[in-house]
Amino acid sequence: MGAGRVCRGGPSSVSPAAGRPFSTLAASSSASPSSAPSETASTSVTKTVNGSHHFKIAGYSLSKGIGVGKFIASESFNVGGFDWAIYFYPDGKSAEDGAAYVSLFIALASEGTDVRALFELTLVDQSGKGQDKVHTHFGRSLESGPYTLKYRGSMWGYKRFFKRTALETSDYLKDDCLLVNCTVGVVQSHTEGPKIYTIPVPRSNMALHIGQLLTSGKRTDIAFEVDGEMFPAHKVILSARSPVFRAQLFGPMKDKDMKCIKIEDMEAPVFKALLHFMYWDELPDIEELTGVNTTWVSTLMAQHLLAAADRYALERLKLLCELKLCEDVAINTVANTLALAEQHHCYQLKTVCLKFVALPENLKAVMQTDGFDYLQQSCPSLLTELLEYVAKAGEHSVSPCLYSTEVLDGGDANGRRVKPRI
Repeated sequence: MGAGRVCRGGPSSVSPAAGRPFSTLAASSSASPSSAPSETASTSVTKTVNGSHHFKIAGYSLSKGIGVGKFIASESFNVGGFDWAIYFYPDGKSAEDGAAYVSLFIALASEGTDVRALFELTLVDQSGKGQDKVHTHFGRSLESGPYTLKYRGSMWGYKRFFKRTALETSDYLKDDCLLVNCTVGVVQSHTEGPKIYTIPVPRSNMALHIGQLLTSGKRTDIAFEVDGEMFPAHKVILSARSPVFRAQLFGPMKDKDMKCIKIEDMEAPVFKALLHFMYWDELPDIEELTGVNTTWVSTLMAQHLLAAADRYALERLKLLCELKLCEDVAINTVANTLALAEQHHCYQLKTVCLKFVALPENLKAVMQTDGFDYLQQSCPSLLTELLEYVAKAGEHSVSPCLYSTEVLDGGDANGRRVKPRI
């Protein structure tokens, strides 16, 4: 479970954990409203919303004789928020023409007032020659502007669309069928202006509120003893953040009278940093935490904190530590970091370290560090992987040094194996 023995007693007598958040989180996130611009502008935009419908009239000859003014209607279709329909009059729309012409119209089929639109009616040439009969508003200048339909049932089209005798001997009629294409472009206008009205919303400060629970030490219900120091905390926060703490504090094996947990194998500053992350969701200021501002101390803390993150299944903290160690990889620390990456399954960090060590300018210096001795003892399989990276770097002559240089246990300057030092 990652914890040591349990002791009795309430956390009220222990001092709250210190550890302030980064100043960026503590800073106020309130925003002052911007002043109104001294100059403004707006743009009126008028455009058409276009849509098409294909209408097949099968059995044309049977439709003749239905009567002047009577039509065959297509299914309604929606363009620009309005319903439309195509009306085909086999005997014409006007009695004065005496059924000599077929009529074709587009009708507004839904409620609407003063709907402005462009129209196109096409009778398709079914011979494949492309000689369609087209009446269109599109692509040309309209002296009086788009057509306006006043109300439902208003129409645009042609009473004398085609002389019936000519239609029946043309390529437009095939297998007693006619094909009509219709395009409608509904005119819409709107004005675009500057967005001068806004309500500033501050950034989330939930982490600030949760973090202040740790800083204040109020309402704590559990305490941790680490290397002689006491750290009060809140069970519900820890269980929400870590499945390990959740099982320990609320699982079936929990001790309901548990008030204090002793943490073994962890230093107090590391546990303090762990708690800071669990409340603030960020790494603490290492200098403020340790009182020392050096890259070596920062790397050492990141190494210990990575192990703690893995112990308590804090994946985001683990990745943050990996990133920190990648940024600060150096000759005197990379071997320890590589061993740590192997032990805690940090494959990205492991790859970075292997590539760094395999560089010709780094390899010999790394092998002379105490960390490399530890690497050989704790993770001997890594030496094989390291040889592969060295080979990729093109330094085949260097690889025997992994076992035979005079500064390492296990061999002499001539490459002979000797008994390793314990």
